[in-house]
Amino acid sequence: MRRIGIWIALGGLLIGTAACGGGSGGGGGTAKAESLAVGFVAEPANLDFTSTEGAAIPQALLVNVYEGLVKLGQDGTVQPLLAEKWEVSPDRKTYTFTLRPNVTFTSGAPFTADDVVFSLGRVTSDWKLKIKSQFDVVDKVEKKDDTTAVVTLKRPSNGFLYALATRLGAMFSRTGVADLANKPVGTGPYQLAAWKRGDSIRLDANPKYWGTKPALPAVTLKYFKDATAMNNALLTGGIDVISNVQAPESLQQFADPNRFQTVEGTTNGEVVLSMNNGRAPFDDKKVRQAVRHAIDHKALLDTAWAGRGQPIGSMVSPTDPWYEDRTGDYPYDVAKAKALLGGKTYTVKMRIPNLPYAVASAQVVKSQLAQVGITADIEPLEFPARWLDVVFKQADYDLSIINHIEPRDMRIFADKSYYFRYDNPEFGKLLASADEGTEQQQTDELKKAAKLLSDDAAADWLFLFPNLIVAEKGVTGLPKNAISESFDFTGLAKQ
Repeated sequence: MRRIGIWIALGGLLIGTAACGGGSGGGGGTAKAESLAVGFVAEPANLDFTSTEGAAIPQALLVNVYEGLVKLGQDGTVQPLLAEKWEVSPDRKTYTFTLRPNVTFTSGAPFTADDVVFSLGRVTSDWKLKIKSQFDVVDKVEKKDDTTAVVTLKRPSNGFLYALATRLGAMFSRTGVADLANKPVGTGPYQLAAWKRGDSIRLDANPKYWGTKPALPAVTLKYFKDATAMNNALLTGGIDVISNVQAPESLQQFADPNRFQTVEGTTNGEVVLSMNNGRAPFDDKKVRQAVRHAIDHKALLDTAWAGRGQPIGSMVSPTDPWYEDRTGDYPYDVAKAKALLGGKTYTVKMRIPNLPYAVASAQVVKSQLAQVGITADIEPLEFPARWLDVVFKQADYDLSIINHIEPRDMRIFADKSYYFRYDNPEFGKLLASADEGTEQQQTDELKKAAKLLSDDAAADWLFLFPNLIVAEKGVTGLPKNAISESFDFTGLAKQ
């Protein structure tokens, strides 16, 4: 049996040897790969992304097991999925979705407009995540007939359709939500086959899938933390792909074009130096501004991530129409940082996830802050469980570093209970105006919102996380850009 190993290192608000997935074997003489092993940095605590924060669950299950009416393409545009098409009323408040016929869940239950009503209704009634507020704009969801669902909004919303392409739009079976933490039931090209806690998750191809069948009949998601072991596995032929690279300085090991290929693209992941706006010393705007002037972003990127990635200076990724390069708002200036601190010194807790990019970045941030009189005591926390509990839920931290990978996620700063504890009503007003206005008004207002966040030094944005993949020559279907919350396994193959 031919095995393809692929390691994905993803650790956003997310050892050793490759594991073979459970392909069916047999069939001597075939060159077709029968399984795919995928490596992640952090294992999900459970499989329910309706109640559990973090990136690990949707990266594994969205699009692969769960599908929505629409999805995000590689170019960031909204594309049809379970909905063949949709129409928007002239007042921009009514969306009529035409569903694909003859789609079934892996349980065998048919997918109909009843499931659309059920799934979208559960977001407001049952979901536990803060992001569910994006659906506050929904007034009602109705079934017109089995293949037609109608969503009526309270007001026009530029963000609704985009939000529908995220985990919020995942379709669930009315009879398949009894144990979401352990038994996901979706319409996607894969279904859960096995979960060995602490080690791996195996997905098998869905034999009744309505769309194009995946090239590989099995995918194993293997969890590990050691980047050196990952590199060695690729060098020795134990795996075929590393994605996303967790030790960019090691890329020279894979320079032989006869053996390896490197794919480098972009993501939506803003690596954020979070500051707790809700308690001293970072409830003081001048202290936050001092931190921003104290960070030499180029030196940090060169040191922590081998120069890979892109400084951005805001919570907007370059793929969004309202992106503006805000790196010049707070140029590296030690003297100005000291002046803003007024001669005071501080000792703060920097509680970070125990993920490679965060650990490497924290060391540089600690050194640079020390130059202006801020002593940062680094405390790595196990990710996801400990970091989500201590930092994300309790906001018991002063500084943190995390890769926020959700697309178009600037809105999280509008929630004053979010772990940033940022509170500026004007920011929320700009977001509301942007969502309800024309496309041009949306762009203009969101540019203003990004500038306000920057002016307030609500956080510091260290860099945009790169999508950096190294693979054996001949592996195809590797995504250049990581735009959505999911990693789509269906296009991967090997020549």
